[in-house]
Amino acid sequence: MAQAPLLQLSGIGLGFGGNPLLDGLDMNVQPGDRVALVGRNGSGKSTLMKIMAGLVEPDSGTRTLPPGMSVGYMEQDPDFAGFATLGDYAMQTLDPSEQWRVDIAAEGLEFDPDLEPSKASGGERRRAALARLLAEAPDLMLLDEPTNHLDITAIHWLEERLRETRAAFVLISHDRAFLRALTRATLWVDRGQVRRREAGFDGFEEWRDKIWAEEDDARHKLNRKIKAEARWAVEGISARRKRNQGRVRALADLRAERAGQIKRQGTAAMAFDAAPPSGKLVAELDSVSKSYGDRTILQDFSLRVMRGECVAMIGPNGVGKTTLLRLMTGQEQADQGAIRLGTNLQTAVFDQTRAQLDPNSSLWENLTGDPLMAVSGQADQVMVRGQPRHVVGYLKEFLFDESQARAPVRSLSGGEKARLLLARIMAQPANLLVLDEPTNDLDVETLDLLQDLLGSFDGTVLLVSHDRDFIDRIATTTLVFEGEGHVTAYAGGWSDYLAQRSETAAPATAPMPKAQAKPVKEAKSAKPKALTFTESHRLEKLPAEIARLEAEIVKLEELLSDAELFTREPVKFRKATEALTQRQTSLAAAEEEWLTLAERAEAG
Repeated sequence: MAQAPLLQLSGIGLGFGGNPLLDGLDMNVQPGDRVALVGRNGSGKSTLMKIMAGLVEPDSGTRTLPPGMSVGYMEQDPDFAGFATLGDYAMQTLDPSEQWRVDIAAEGLEFDPDLEPSKASGGERRRAALARLLAEAPDLMLLDEPTNHLDITAIHWLEERLRETRAAFVLISHDRAFLRALTRATLWVDRGQVRRREAGFDGFEEWRDKIWAEEDDARHKLNRKIKAEARWAVEGISARRKRNQGRVRALADLRAERAGQIKRQGTAAMAFDAAPPSGKLVAELDSVSKSYGDRTILQDFSLRVMRGECVAMIGPNGVGKTTLLRLMTGQEQADQGAIRLGTNLQTAVFDQTRAQLDPNSSLWENLTGDPLMAVSGQADQVMVRGQPRHVVGYLKEFLFDESQARAPVRSLSGGEKARLLLARIMAQPANLLVLDEPTNDLDVETLDLLQDLLGSFDGTVLLVSHDRDFIDRIATTTLVFEGEGHVTAYAGGWSDYLAQRSETAAPATAPMPKAQAKPVKEAKSAKPKALTFTESHRLEKLPAEIARLEAEIVKLEELLSDAELFTREPVKFRKATEALTQRQTSLAAAEEEWLTLAERAEAG
């Protein structure tokens, strides 16, 4: 006998002007369901979840919840008014004897229940909201981006809790690994409709692409039919048209059908503009230590980052990942040890706090007010990769409507803020990208595009992320913060780190051999010869030679950027091209020589 649904939505419709957000929606959530709720940013996922929670009243349709069934919703922006601590908020519907439920959740999610809400970060407040939901243990849990602001340890803890629960749950998340691990069904919100697939998130993208391909084929056939009927209408002369008014009306119906089709939202027209290459060495840390008071961030840490690498950093929140980023980009100084930055670095930064965005200014003002994007004397233009662009046209490439251009940034969703910040950093040439939690709030399609762009980026990427799938796809080296200042480097991404860790019997907190770190001293029998006096002198002189070659390359590139030089002065163009090739070859050789001598000097 079939079980009655936990929650039933029938004929749900909702619109805010324009195309309906939801139209004629029928859906059930069954006992034990583990559902991924997916769709593009702005498709209505969060609104649908609020309808399921009873927090938003639809324009039409009914929501049915059987007597005695409870639904819990994790609030994105919880109201802490009247609560002295985060723990008080999480306990608000529980009996004092159930305090242990909140304590367990607080420990697993890594927040202090005694912290005052006014002193808590946005992430801590959201974790308290998640703890409240878990402690209340409703029959149906609705979780909207629960992994945002959680580190990998807390995400793993939450996975285990949800894997063990008997409650049904519906998840909105950008974290592919999280969705694949937990879900058994998929709800896809797309242009006002919701489709259900009786399988988890794994395989969703293939299913989605198949449906889109079928849509495109049907639209192509409809267009061909309209063209054929339209040709008949104009060639049939009035007499035949009178005898076939039904066919004329059918043509009008076909055109109305095509007009009523809602166009799929495209992907953002994102692109990185690679600056001229940096030096071969991007950053070198030699026995670096860093502390804040009694708290050790790094202890005797060494690493060498070369041009073209993608270095990912993982570890608990607050362990020091952002501090290491700042050390590697020269924004902070080490307490001990030496840090050497490469030459010709042009850096673009994606800040997880979105501090580069003024929440009270409009999208327009945030772009035109950026000194790196402003066009002198043109209030409606922005400089994008060396070319002036109209600000609204550029915003449209990142999927913003014209009506949003004058809206304040604070009105944007998390995903929209992330896209706006990407629009800023992608407008400027860079050969070093510093990305601090770039994946938060981005939908799957935008994540796919960002991964492709980073995979083909000619420069170097420094990444902080808790998204295991994202790290797996792009990282060449993963730095794992293991506590007490120990940071271990592993070749590859998250899965590679797990595989390498499982191959050794050493404790997890013990320092491991560093992938991409400075070379370990070899055994005596293989010890390189010490540098001669001439080689030592050469090692001292090479940095100045490298800097000179880089300066000459910049001047030659500026000369050759003149599009009319070849026509105007072909001899000068040929000589400059030959000189540029020669300087680039000499630079590569000098960098290689410096690295070889530096390694021998260190080993010796």
